[in-house]
Amino acid sequence: MTSPQHVPDLFHIAQMSEDFSPSVLGTKEHWDAVYSRELKTFEEDGDEGEIWFGEGSMTRVVRWMNAQKIPLTTSMVDIGTGNGMLLVELAKSGYSNLTGIDYCSDAIALARNICEKEGASQSVNLQVADFLGSFSPPEQYDIGLDKGTFDAVSLDPSGSEEKRRQYIQSLCRILKPNGRFIITSCNWTKDELLQQFGDEFELTDELPTPAFSFGGHSGHSVTALVFRKKS
Repeated sequence: MTSPQHVPDLFHIAQMSEDFSPSVLGTKEHWDAVYSRELKTFEEDGDEGEIWFGEGSMTRVVRWMNAQKIPLTTSMVDIGTGNGMLLVELAKSGYSNLTGIDYCSDAIALARNICEKEGASQSVNLQVADFLGSFSPPEQYDIGLDKGTFDAVSLDPSGSEEKRRQYIQSLCRILKPNGRFIITSCNWTKDELLQQFGDEFELTDELPTPAFSFGGHSGHSVTALVFRKKS
């Protein structure tokens, strides 16, 4: 599972609800094709590919961790890691117990190549796994990271409501009691994410994201929240 390639129009986001139209952006076939191309491009040109939601989306997560004095050995899993650039940034900041999963084998191959290029391989464990199905880590994690994967799940044409339920069940299973979950979304507002995750998680922080104003209305193009798993 990977972050959406297409980010919705900024002024439409504030009006979006959980009733999304199905899209190829929610299918494995789409992301297999995307990362097949990106892997080939990297092998030919060394291009690492797109950073979903921009570099600022990674910076705000690292800044939050630094401000919270999160220990460098804290176990973290990046759900739908794509090209693995968030894990690379965390590794460069000194974090050493990092896991990235993706159901696209070419995404993991690309992430491995990038981690090796950036000198992050020693800190990052990468594996092909379906978060909604086959992923069963030997130990629970302290922190789960999501930068667009829940968005993609929400667009799945084959039953997005059930897939969202499976996602939350999987998240509860792989996080330790009181474990944290940091989600970045372009499809869901703060209130909608609270509605989706509020039964199992409590909100602890909202990370600053770019704001926009149009026609007397204001909002954010991206939502970034930190949840804590209820014990």
